[in-house]
Amino acid sequence: MKTQPLLKAFGHAFDGLFHFFSTDRNGKIHLIIAILISITGWYCSLSVTEWSILLLCFSTVISFEMINHALEKLSDAVHPEHHILIKISKDVAAAAVLWSAIISVIIGVLILLPKLISLV
Repeated sequence: MKTQPLLKAFGHAFDGLFHFFSTDRNGKIHLIIAILISITGWYCSLSVTEWSILLLCFSTVISFEMINHALEKLSDAVHPEHHILIKISKDVAAAAVLWSAIISVIIGVLILLPKLISLV
Protein backbone atom coordinates (compact mmCIF):
# COMPACT_ATOMS: atom_id res chain seq x y z
CA MET A 1 0.00 0.00 0.00
CA LYS A 2 1.40 3.36 -1.04
CA THR A 3 1.28 6.10 1.57
CA GLN A 4 0.19 9.56 0.54
CA PRO A 5 2.52 12.54 0.87
CA LEU A 6 2.39 14.31 4.21
CA LEU A 7 1.25 17.63 2.76
CA LYS A 8 -1.60 15.89 0.94
CA ALA A 9 -2.68 14.24 4.20
CA PHE A 10 -2.73 17.61 5.93
CA GLY A 11 -4.72 19.00 3.00
CA HIS A 12 -7.37 16.32 3.52
CA ALA A 13 -7.51 17.15 7.23
CA PHE A 14 -7.97 20.86 6.50
CA ASP A 15 -10.65 19.95 3.94
CA GLY A 16 -12.41 18.07 6.75
CA LEU A 17 -12.17 21.05 9.09
CA PHE A 18 -13.57 23.38 6.45
CA HIS A 19 -16.39 20.96 5.57
CA PHE A 20 -17.27 20.40 9.22
CA PHE A 21 -17.38 24.04 10.27
CA SER A 22 -19.16 25.15 7.10
CA THR A 23 -21.86 22.45 7.10
CA ASP A 24 -22.44 21.19 10.64
CA ARG A 25 -24.87 23.32 12.66
CA ASN A 26 -23.64 22.02 16.02
CA GLY A 27 -20.03 22.50 14.97
CA LYS A 28 -20.76 26.16 14.23
CA ILE A 29 -22.45 26.53 17.62
CA HIS A 30 -19.49 24.96 19.46
CA LEU A 31 -17.04 27.16 17.55
CA ILE A 32 -18.98 30.33 18.36
CA ILE A 33 -19.16 29.33 22.04
CA ALA A 34 -15.41 28.64 22.07
CA ILE A 35 -14.75 32.07 20.57
CA LEU A 36 -17.05 33.81 23.07
CA ILE A 37 -15.47 31.98 26.01
CA SER A 38 -12.02 32.88 24.63
CA ILE A 39 -12.98 36.55 24.50
CA THR A 40 -14.27 36.30 28.07
CA GLY A 41 -11.07 34.53 29.12
CA TRP A 42 -8.94 37.23 27.53
CA TYR A 43 -10.99 39.87 29.35
CA CYS A 44 -10.48 38.00 32.64
CA SER A 45 -6.70 37.62 32.12
CA LEU A 46 -6.62 33.87 32.54
CA SER A 47 -3.45 32.09 33.55
CA VAL A 48 -1.64 29.70 31.21
CA THR A 49 -3.03 26.79 33.20
CA GLU A 50 -6.59 28.10 32.94
CA TRP A 51 -6.17 28.68 29.18
CA SER A 52 -4.78 25.17 28.79
CA ILE A 53 -7.76 23.65 30.57
CA LEU A 54 -10.26 25.66 28.51
CA LEU A 55 -8.48 24.79 25.25
CA LEU A 56 -8.63 21.11 26.20
CA CYS A 57 -12.37 21.52 26.82
CA PHE A 58 -12.89 23.20 23.43
CA SER A 59 -10.83 20.53 21.73
CA THR A 60 -12.66 17.66 23.42
CA VAL A 61 -16.17 18.90 22.67
CA ILE A 62 -15.43 19.87 19.06
CA SER A 63 -13.49 16.65 18.40
CA PHE A 64 -16.38 14.54 19.71
CA GLU A 65 -18.76 16.58 17.57
CA MET A 66 -16.57 15.90 14.52
CA ILE A 67 -16.53 12.17 15.25
CA ASN A 68 -20.30 12.24 15.74
CA HIS A 69 -20.72 14.03 12.40
CA ALA A 70 -18.48 11.51 10.61
CA LEU A 71 -20.30 8.55 12.17
CA GLU A 72 -23.69 9.96 11.16
CA LYS A 73 -22.58 10.52 7.55
CA LEU A 74 -20.99 7.07 7.29
CA SER A 75 -24.02 5.38 8.86
CA ASP A 76 -26.40 7.13 6.49
CA ALA A 77 -24.27 6.11 3.49
CA VAL A 78 -23.97 2.46 4.57
CA HIS A 79 -27.54 1.92 5.71
CA PRO A 80 -29.97 4.79 4.88
CA GLU A 81 -32.99 2.98 6.31
CA HIS A 82 -33.72 2.88 10.03
CA HIS A 83 -31.69 0.25 11.84
CA ILE A 84 -31.72 -0.13 15.62
CA LEU A 85 -27.95 -0.69 15.92
CA ILE A 86 -27.18 2.38 13.81
CA LYS A 87 -29.63 4.38 15.93
CA ILE A 88 -27.85 3.22 19.08
CA SER A 89 -24.44 4.10 17.58
CA LYS A 90 -25.64 7.58 16.63
CA ASP A 91 -27.26 8.11 20.02
CA VAL A 92 -24.13 7.05 21.91
CA ALA A 93 -21.93 9.30 19.74
CA ALA A 94 -24.31 12.21 20.42
CA ALA A 95 -24.20 11.35 24.14
CA ALA A 96 -20.38 11.61 24.06
CA VAL A 97 -20.72 15.14 22.73
CA LEU A 98 -23.35 16.00 25.32
CA TRP A 99 -21.33 14.55 28.19
CA SER A 100 -18.15 16.39 27.19
CA ALA A 101 -20.13 19.62 26.75
CA ILE A 102 -21.74 19.32 30.20
CA ILE A 103 -18.39 18.71 31.89
CA SER A 104 -16.81 21.55 29.88
CA VAL A 105 -19.54 23.96 30.98
CA ILE A 106 -18.91 23.01 34.61
CA ILE A 107 -15.16 23.55 34.14
CA GLY A 108 -15.79 26.88 32.40
CA VAL A 109 -18.02 28.05 35.23
CA LEU A 110 -15.44 26.99 37.83
CA ILE A 111 -12.72 28.95 36.03
CA LEU A 112 -14.62 32.02 34.82
CA LEU A 113 -17.36 32.70 37.37
CA PRO A 114 -15.05 33.72 40.25
CA LYS A 115 -13.08 35.99 37.91
CA LEU A 116 -16.25 37.59 36.52
CA ILE A 117 -17.62 38.09 40.04
CA SER A 118 -14.37 39.75 41.15
CA LEU A 119 -14.61 42.17 38.19
CA VAL A 120 -18.08 43.31 39.23
